[in-house]
Amino acid sequence: MGIYLNPGNKGFWQAVRSEIYVDKTGLIAVTNNYVNTLQKYLCVSRPRRFGKSVALKMLAAYYSRGCDSADLFHGFAIEKAADFKEHLNQYDVIYLNMQQFLIEAEAGKITEYLEQEVLEELREEYGEILTDQVRGLAAALRKIYARTGRQFIFLVDEWDCVMRERQESEELQKQYLNFLRNLLKDQEFVALAYMTGILPVKKYGIHSALNMFKEYSMTEQFDLEEYTGFTEEEVKELCGRYDMDFSETGSWYDGYRFRKVRHIYNPRSVVEAMQNRVLSNYWTKTETYEALKIYMDMDFDGLRADIVHMLGGGRVKVNTYSFRNDMRNFENKDDVLTLLIHLGYLGYDSEKEEAFIPNREITREFENAMSVGGWPEIMRILKASERLLEDTLRGDEVSVASGLDRAHMEVSSILTYNDENSLGCAIGLAYYSARKDYRMIRELPAGRGFADVVFLPLPHTDKPALVVELKYDKNAESAIQQIKDRQYTQALDGYRGKILLVGINYDKEKKAHECAIERVEKDG
Repeated sequence: MGIYLNPGNKGFWQAVRSEIYVDKTGLIAVTNNYVNTLQKYLCVSRPRRFGKSVALKMLAAYYSRGCDSADLFHGFAIEKAADFKEHLNQYDVIYLNMQQFLIEAEAGKITEYLEQEVLEELREEYGEILTDQVRGLAAALRKIYARTGRQFIFLVDEWDCVMRERQESEELQKQYLNFLRNLLKDQEFVALAYMTGILPVKKYGIHSALNMFKEYSMTEQFDLEEYTGFTEEEVKELCGRYDMDFSETGSWYDGYRFRKVRHIYNPRSVVEAMQNRVLSNYWTKTETYEALKIYMDMDFDGLRADIVHMLGGGRVKVNTYSFRNDMRNFENKDDVLTLLIHLGYLGYDSEKEEAFIPNREITREFENAMSVGGWPEIMRILKASERLLEDTLRGDEVSVASGLDRAHMEVSSILTYNDENSLGCAIGLAYYSARKDYRMIRELPAGRGFADVVFLPLPHTDKPALVVELKYDKNAESAIQQIKDRQYTQALDGYRGKILLVGINYDKEKKAHECAIERVEKDG
């Protein structure tokens, strides 16, 4: 057992011994399908806190030759797979944490240091094959394979750290990518290569040095969707075990969406919330808001408006295909938004090609980033939102209309009212503080149509639900009547209690809002 060659199962053993371990061994069944196929190259990118390193330790425990991991996987999902024993501890595994090499190597000599370290371990195991004349890691592995027929599985953690932490050094990045290409591409000794990091594969011009890799990222995870984070069922089980409210947990950590699995939760934050029995922002424990603020403040036309639109609960169209998969070269706002998707600050709907802020935890990060300057008008709206909600709950129509007028004046330089959709985003922003007690839903299917904005109270509150209908150049009373005629309150399945019907109209000529509020009761 070595550091890089066949690291064994200690890392995974520690994971399964932890207070909370969620069974993700089904991932192994997926990677087994790709062993020794043309699809054996996988690049899996996810944000920090999404269990990338734990997954690699699990794969190392399963594939590494020289250790017996059968008991370690007993009772987990992979044990039921037909090919469980076929691949169990049958390969030489080379485990590389690129962050370690980046830190320890002399400047510009990352790959040289890596080869030196790994070759030293290979010579201990295959000294009779590897003579002093063997130059380079790839050449050594070819010789071993030619003499023994043994193949290698490559597990590469933090594969993209060179791109993230040496952004200014294009030459170093190219050298590093060419090293990986020579080591892995078209090499018979490779049975599987599984790389993980935050960014997808770096692109140069029209080509990629690692174009043999299939990319799994936060824009498209394909058959790895359920292994990207915690699923709804997994979080329900944890909430039951720790006596935590599932609905409120979802408002904090849910929100990442894929084609089949529509609810993916931030796993690190869920674990901390369960262990502490406190729902809070755990994102800041591993990354500061300055990382987000750098990208929010980039001067691309329309970027600020898009961020405000999403803070109001809206979604924005994003072209993710022009992104060059680095953190330095940006051509337009879509590149910035795409990076924020990969970093986990935005969720992404690949079917609609839309980005959005996924949950309360991330919303707090945007708020923190805006609080230190550059967004004073938005911060004034957020601070005033508590009063606006209080006025609404009291049924004070005049004060609500006045509060919305002030919010519109603050945001008018960034977000232009031109239809009910933009009005809806501004309303969502104006009621920002409601999210600590409510789940806000835009365009909720309801009765005979879609309710513009619905605020569903979280279980810990005793506040009424709000059904908000918006009008543009009409009147507030007609908005109330539409809620009734189309039976929007029927969409609140399972909800019993008071409901406020809130009609809001914006008069374009007067540049003023009007509001109507009615109270109703829903029996169930």
